[in-house]
Amino acid sequence: MENSHTKTSKFLSYVLRHKPEAIGLELDAEGWASVEELIDRADMSLSRALIEDVVATSDKKRFALSGDGLFIRANQGHSIEVDLGLEAIEPPQKLYHGTATRFLGSILRQGLQPQNRQYVHLSGDEEIATLVGKRHGNPAILVIPARQMHFDGHRFFQAKNGVWLVA
Repeated sequence: MENSHTKTSKFLSYVLRHKPEAIGLELDAEGWASVEELIDRADMSLSRALIEDVVATSDKKRFALSGDGLFIRANQGHSIEVDLGLEAIEPPQKLYHGTATRFLGSILRQGLQPQNRQYVHLSGDEEIATLVGKRHGNPAILVIPARQMHFDGHRFFQAKNGVWLVA
């Protein structure tokens, strides 16, 4: 059975990254939602304390609370369009993308695509990319020539939780 933190994190991911309308929640242009409204509209038992604890203790730092604690948003991973207000920055020489081996053929034919998300997610750490790949099956790690891509005109962003993003 899932613990309340895992269940809450999955719920927050779903409504803040993909389907706020599923509970009648509205996000602003930057992806922020009212914590109070989220609690009121949730189809599960939520409290401000539980939300704050999930945000604070999440190892992946998927969510952020506004400075006053009144609003919450996902740090990255949206399939809906939001403007996270990130500035394009120069990436390191190389970054990593973790995937499953079953997706390699498609990636090699079409290149890395964001699929149903706004951006392709990359990691600065090969170990983290391996963990991401394992979530989807037998992991495969792609080494991305990020600095060269940057010089070729690709724009890279880094979410507050350290995940690198590129279209």
